[in-house]
Amino acid sequence: MLKQLSWLIPLLEVVELSYILPVSKPSEGASGFTGIWRSFKPVIDVGKCRKCLLCWLYCPEAAIKRVGDDHMSIEIDYRYCKGCGICANECPFKAIIMVKEG
Repeated sequence: MLKQLSWLIPLLEVVELSYILPVSKPSEGASGFTGIWRSFKPVIDVGKCRKCLLCWLYCPEAAIKRVGDDHMSIEIDYRYCKGCGICANECPFKAIIMVKEG
């Protein structure tokens, strides 16, 4: 799994992650917040998270936010998370699991 990340290592040496911004930002849709209809939600195991930020990079809804003084910790904005599971699928450390909502 880590071999798949080999392309990312040279990039991280050249580009500081604080300058990489998501392409889109979540916003309230015509029907309100978009996360209210999901069936599964991602839950982060902070003990397994290695702060690689791939979940943040791949989230199609930009519902994963970088937080903390170093901007290397993440949190999920469940108001916009649609529960697609891409973050859990892309996490090489299996630090994100999808849990049935409710």
